[in-house]
Amino acid sequence: MWRILKKIFLYLFVFQFVYIIALRWVNPPITITQLSNWISGNGLARDYVDYNEMSASVKLAVIAGEDQLFAEHNGFDMRSIRKAMKYNEKNPNKRRGASTISQQTAKNVFLWQGGGFFRKGLEVYFTFMIELFWPKERILEVYLNVAETGKGVFGVEAAARRYFNKSASQLTDTEAARIAAALPNPKRYTVKPLSNYVSKRSAKLLRQMNNLEGDPAIQKVIQAR
Repeated sequence: MWRILKKIFLYLFVFQFVYIIALRWVNPPITITQLSNWISGNGLARDYVDYNEMSASVKLAVIAGEDQLFAEHNGFDMRSIRKAMKYNEKNPNKRRGASTISQQTAKNVFLWQGGGFFRKGLEVYFTFMIELFWPKERILEVYLNVAETGKGVFGVEAAARRYFNKSASQLTDTEAARIAAALPNPKRYTVKPLSNYVSKRSAKLLRQMNNLEGDPAIQKVIQAR
């Protein structure tokens, strides 16, 4: 029995390793979150597009809203993690996260939504692996293709077509900011109809986008390829 378990573990390890490497060039066929949304009756609208088919605005908006140090860190923003831990200790009923775009990509592609130490441990592993084997622009590209952007809507291309009747390559700063503003909870914070939260947060994101636009490290990631 122990030999069988070791073989199973070895096969699973090899499979996930090969899968991680393959996804550097191949888009994920489906994710657990996408599948669960489809099974629950929310539908599944998605349309994977290449990095150069996404406007610079939507790349910058997501970095501004989700992870302003994305171009510089190794997958984990330790300063934000420490701040979140202190906040959560003082406010046990109001949890604050500190996930980077890399961590969110790892969770969205390889794992499931929700918390728990086991899932977080796996998230750390997969985050480390994609940071090791994928370039930054590939991490951002995959994130922008698989992130939930509305009820049953995944990726910026599907969001752009659903909310603005255009492709992701044509998104303006304001449109991109609205999509990015909804990411913390896209089922609750809606782009269309425009929720009060998205309206206010997108205005803040536009100011942050303007501040970050001249950052050489961020521009290097956004303009890659």
